[in-house]
Amino acid sequence: MNPSSPPRSRQIPVIVLAGFLGSGKTTLLNHLLRHRAGTRIGVIVNDFGAIEIDAMTVSGQVGSTVSLGGGCLCCAVDVSELDTYLETLTRPATRLDVIVIEASGLAEPQELVRMLLASDNPHIVYGGLVEVVDAAEFATTRERHPEIDRHLAVADLVVLNKTDRAGDADRLRIREAVAATGSAAAVIPAAYGRIDPELLFDPALRPDSEEKARQLTFEDLYLEERAAAGEEHGDHLHAAYESLDFTSDVPMSPRRLMEFLDSRPEGLYRIKGYVDFGGGDRDNTYALHAVGRFLRFAPRPWTRGEPRLTRLVLIGSGIDAEALHKELADCRETARQPGEAVPGDRAPADTAPDTAQDAPHERSMWGVLRYVQQPGDDA
Repeated sequence: MNPSSPPRSRQIPVIVLAGFLGSGKTTLLNHLLRHRAGTRIGVIVNDFGAIEIDAMTVSGQVGSTVSLGGGCLCCAVDVSELDTYLETLTRPATRLDVIVIEASGLAEPQELVRMLLASDNPHIVYGGLVEVVDAAEFATTRERHPEIDRHLAVADLVVLNKTDRAGDADRLRIREAVAATGSAAAVIPAAYGRIDPELLFDPALRPDSEEKARQLTFEDLYLEERAAAGEEHGDHLHAAYESLDFTSDVPMSPRRLMEFLDSRPEGLYRIKGYVDFGGGDRDNTYALHAVGRFLRFAPRPWTRGEPRLTRLVLIGSGIDAEALHKELADCRETARQPGEAVPGDRAPADTAPDTAQDAPHERSMWGVLRYVQQPGDDA
């Protein structure tokens, strides 16, 4: 199964898009809506401004749900109504793939994050806090709103917008300011809110949908013309981040993989895919969803004929893809030194399994099971 393919009972990721007035949140959101590649997006806007998609402008529609076309929906709500609208947007009939909450320019984003994590809605999963920063006016914004440091400290991804109007020295100062907050967030540059949607969600989650063969937009044609003209690869949206694919036909050691996840480096923003724990759980594959410091596993039974593989995709900024690949390879059950006894790793192939040998496998899964949502747990 492709790691970007949703499990049958998947939860819809909910992304919080925050930033002070004028940072470019709405511009970024409009960019995502235009480049969703068939992904069905639900938008919840707190402090409704204007969402423009193609020739359509939606404004002043507080307390209502508005179609943005192509299956996307937009709700304008007060924070107290958040749970109500999440319930509306997660109904099976909406068939949404991702929900984006655009916070008010004066909102406390960590409060929205707390509400999501405490939500009783079983159909959602936290998708990350994205803080948009005006790189050209950062010093002025920080002077006017010193609480921006608090926002940066809890962000999972920081988008330095309007970098076309900021010099290298300005960008370096902002990165230093982000690091000074203790944040481990990935930091990426952008102009006009143009970031690759893959940073936030998986485009074309429904590759078999009718939207696969959609008509090209003017921006599609413009970008194709630029590519045909041989413009620099650095102009491409994905040049701001790195991604790594990891596949293994050898089961992963639960203990070693958890050590890797607990110590994942700064700038590693998202991890998605499926993990085979072999003897740790013979019946299930485990969907892995990590964004920033948030981590969740979701077990599901292997399907008949499905290859028993671990398939992961890692996305971040400033990460060492080669080093991360080696670290993941070292998490495989057979990646131990000869004679090394590791509790929880798979027993040798020539040893018949029995209850005594299964016990270490079960203990090794405890670290994983702590991140499996149980009925009644916070989302």
